[in-house]
Amino acid sequence: MVGGGGGVVVVRAVLLLLAAVAAAEALSLDVHHRYSAAVRRWAAAAAPPHGTADLNDFGFLHYAVVALGTPNVTFLVALDTGSDLFWVPCDCLKCAPFQSPNYGSLKFDVYSPAQSTTSRKVPCSSNLCDLQNACRSKSNSCPYSIQYLSDNTSSSGVLVEDVLYLTSDSAQSKIVTAPIMFGCGQVQTGSFLGSAAPNGLLGLGMDSKSVPSLLASKGLAANSFSMCFGDDGHGRINFGDTGSSDQKETPLNVYKQNPYYNITITGITVGSKSISTEFSAIVDSGTSFTALSDPMYTQITSSFDAQIRSSRNMLDSSMPFEFCYSVSANGIVHPNVSLTAKGGSIFPVNDPIITITDNAFNPVGYCLAIMKSEGVNLIGENFMSGLKVVFDRERMVLGWKNFNCYNFDESSRLPVNPSPSAVPSKPGLGPSSYTPEAAKGALPNGTQVNVMPSASSPLQPQSVSATIVLLFLIVL
Repeated sequence: MVGGGGGVVVVRAVLLLLAAVAAAEALSLDVHHRYSAAVRRWAAAAAPPHGTADLNDFGFLHYAVVALGTPNVTFLVALDTGSDLFWVPCDCLKCAPFQSPNYGSLKFDVYSPAQSTTSRKVPCSSNLCDLQNACRSKSNSCPYSIQYLSDNTSSSGVLVEDVLYLTSDSAQSKIVTAPIMFGCGQVQTGSFLGSAAPNGLLGLGMDSKSVPSLLASKGLAANSFSMCFGDDGHGRINFGDTGSSDQKETPLNVYKQNPYYNITITGITVGSKSISTEFSAIVDSGTSFTALSDPMYTQITSSFDAQIRSSRNMLDSSMPFEFCYSVSANGIVHPNVSLTAKGGSIFPVNDPIITITDNAFNPVGYCLAIMKSEGVNLIGENFMSGLKVVFDRERMVLGWKNFNCYNFDESSRLPVNPSPSAVPSKPGLGPSSYTPEAAKGALPNGTQVNVMPSASSPLQPQSVSATIVLLFLIVL
């Protein structure tokens, strides 16, 4: 929840897992006992009883706690499948404040290559360097500059390589390090100076510089990963997970000039109403709320509205949602929503609404959590609640199934065959094609949003033979 004054932020803990396909043992980071003092301060500030905290300015983003370098430095980075580069504030010339009343008791860290004995520069001669024409010499550090569409938002600096610290899940519990390339973000602008990703951004996109691509290229994981968002906000990201034999699937559309996780939707069902339509949509876990352009937006919202018996009520003019309703004596009752993907598989939308509460957490209304957009369709995290979604970049399919995110033990898991050569080639278009959630500001002060858990029951568990585990937090 985001709010001013008496507002609160709902924080939900999630596990990030990396399938270590070449290892015989599970590899993990113990998120309860081995993280740094800075992360404990974050946990104390952001995860008190009932998951609420007085953090007013983080926006509707997903965050991962990661440790980099030697000695290690801890960062709270926003997660975004709509962009590629992993960057953190570094040798700052212009960065977000490292300490703020809006951060609670948390004080952010900053990375410096000179302070890490394992840091290495990425030279301009690297095939991952996109700005070689800006280099005076091939031996110089490779510069980077990423422009986002929202509010003149950008990050720029130089590329570096350092280690992520992980722990094996075996009896010996040995430390494992994974070399990773990321951006030393010296200059941030726009939303990155305030409410969005003030301590860095973890890119999960299709480009060869994204975290999944880099892990696959080093043979640490298959070129596939899954994201699981539980009904209560808890969940996991599992790098190297190729899915299970009982999941539903649809092809990923391959557009070199639009390199996102794009699928084709062929129908929408809202309660008793079936809508025949066809459009493409980007599946973006970095966007909290689904956004649709017309005619799809009008089709789904008008059908939803026609089946609601509660009175329509614009609860707050600053809310980005058009279809909001008062809570009736019967509580919150709304029609089910589902999408039909290319190939005929049904994509269930377990949580299409958000609940609006007052300062005492009493529900005063609810909204259909779909925003109207211009020219782009985004399936956001709220449409993925209660599902495990598999981004299989080797087979180029999107998979999903209803899932209990607390349990990853399942015999029907598909075999993992790491194929570093399957890392996608460098596309021709960067993240400026549309605005990722990480480049957007928070909702205006005074608005409180609480995501209503869906009524679906825990479903079949699934297995991961070997994993590297990190903690991430969802801040809503």
